[in-house]
Amino acid sequence: MKLRTLGVSAGLLLVSAGVFGQEQSTSGPAYSSDAKLQLPKDYREWVFLSSGFDMSYRPATQAAHHLFDNVFVNPAAYRQFRKTGTWPDKTVLVLEVRGARSRGSIIQGGSYQDIAPVELEVHVKDEGRFPGSWAFFVFAGQPLGRLLPRAAECYSCHAAHGAVDTTFVQFYPTLLPLAHTKGTLSAAYQAEEARSTP
Repeated sequence: MKLRTLGVSAGLLLVSAGVFGQEQSTSGPAYSSDAKLQLPKDYREWVFLSSGFDMSYRPATQAAHHLFDNVFVNPAAYRQFRKTGTWPDKTVLVLEVRGARSRGSIIQGGSYQDIAPVELEVHVKDEGRFPGSWAFFVFAGQPLGRLLPRAAECYSCHAAHGAVDTTFVQFYPTLLPLAHTKGTLSAAYQAEEARSTP
């Protein structure tokens, strides 16, 4: 799940420590009275799906800073995906972006993840609330996320390229083979894979 539509500078969206103190059930999405999404306080205890490094969907894109993407999903949705090969209603996918560090402690080569996230985005499936079932929220250092409008590029990109149910399962190495076995891979994704295979 790559929700970011543009490159993110390291200081663009700094998440405050207060974000992690919010109370919320991990069974699905929860909203404030003004329809903002509450960030799950314990998302780092959820199922870890994958980590990417400097991923971009635009040709010749060079990020100003190296970045890691970490993706987590609520456990109930993960269990259902393993049974069916697709995401149930109330799925919550969290994209956590952290800066990469190459100096510190005993490191002599490579990169590791910085302490504070620079961006948090959430992809939610809530069939009774959103057109098309899915919605994207961004968190700018606050415990409540802002809904991105349907015109945002992430909606059309996920619809056109998502391997399963508009999500980027193609980047989740433990789930992609399962979706293949269950026969839930999208026709668009399969066509892209066929074109990219030498």
